[in-house]
Amino acid sequence: MNRYVFHDRRHAGHVLSQVLGAYANRSDAIVLALPRGGVPVAYEVARALNLPLDVFVVRKLGVPGHEEYAMGAIASGGVRVLNNQVIKMLGISDAAVDDVARAEQAELERREHLYRDDRPVPDIRGRAVILVDDGLATGSTMQAAVKALRAQAPARIVVAVPTAAAETCGQLRHVADEVVCATTPQPFRAVGLWYEDFAQTSDDEVRQLLERAQHEAETSA
Repeated sequence: MNRYVFHDRRHAGHVLSQVLGAYANRSDAIVLALPRGGVPVAYEVARALNLPLDVFVVRKLGVPGHEEYAMGAIASGGVRVLNNQVIKMLGISDAAVDDVARAEQAELERREHLYRDDRPVPDIRGRAVILVDDGLATGSTMQAAVKALRAQAPARIVVAVPTAAAETCGQLRHVADEVVCATTPQPFRAVGLWYEDFAQTSDDEVRQLLERAQHEAETSA
């Protein structure tokens, strides 16, 4: 099997930025990262395209007992996207879904406070939003993010990832204005397979990259 392997998330962001050149230096564009793993990718994209960087917090709703398997996701603004096929197939009750959602909502709020401090949420009305993650398997979290952002009236939502399952990219084209998947290897299996270094991104790394991006933007201005 031919494998395209990114060295790490920073390398993946560099590769992804080359596919997004049409958005470079646009005053109406912004890069939003899905933390945590999407932030190192998005940092490189924003830096290469000379665009502002911020985060948009989304939390996966994992199947009880098999938390790595998504049955849906939640995002800022009270948005909940459920994979009803998975829920029905596994016989997961509404109460169990609510319990998972309640716990993930608390974590979502914690991360928003931790990453943003006192910085205001960016105004995306009328702007082109490039929404970045480190990869897509089921796409549940990305679908929740797109749905939540759509309510804020951006001019355009671009989903951009270094690697993804081809069918997931196809599904997202029904909800986003543009989908950029730099690589769609087959069989896909999991995002981490396409990285040499897929170590978990820490909260500290997220904060440092966001602070660095803000400092660089202020310096260039």
